[in-house]
Amino acid sequence: MTKSASAPAANGLVADRPPLSFWRAARSLCRCAVTTVALLARRALVQPATHVDDVLRFADGSGGRVYRETLVKDLAVAEPALLVVAFRLRWVRGRGHALFRAESLLNTPLFVGFPGFVSKLWLANDENGVYRGFYQWDGSASADSYVRALWWVLALVSVRDSIHYVVLPGLRRDDVLADPNLLDRAPGQRDEWWRLTAIEQPASAVNPS
Repeated sequence: MTKSASAPAANGLVADRPPLSFWRAARSLCRCAVTTVALLARRALVQPATHVDDVLRFADGSGGRVYRETLVKDLAVAEPALLVVAFRLRWVRGRGHALFRAESLLNTPLFVGFPGFVSKLWLANDENGVYRGFYQWDGSASADSYVRALWWVLALVSVRDSIHYVVLPGLRRDDVLADPNLLDRAPGQRDEWWRLTAIEQPASAVNPS
């Protein structure tokens, strides 16, 4: 996502729009942190293990393992939107990725308090060192505003040209996980980085002992 990124497509898909202004993003992030405190106080945040260790495969040939899920309990979704975010860290190699995955839990206040957040699957780095977030959001405009604010945080630790996102209105994350072919209807190239093609479950889930 860059300053010269494209505008929303006429069909509703939104991708790689410019980041919000710094001060607008900062205000949004501060409000998010306050809301997160309230969610924690209500014990509204949970970390289901349903998808942990699943490997999500994408049309560009890469795949990322789910290492965490964050979910706000008991939210009704009126305007579903699937959000996929990708970035590649600067300077992180080898064991540094394991340290980042452990530390990334501390980043939770940066997103769960944004309006419309429902859930996030955290994907580990793929074969190209790219991390992804695979989100359920309520409201495509809210999802777009969130990731354009998050850009400033990601830019601190990521290769800036590696930061990308796409918002797909009308899609429920769990429906796409159950049937990735739903994304065949989405516009764009067939080999795009966000286009989920398959899910590989761990052997213990496929063949329980």
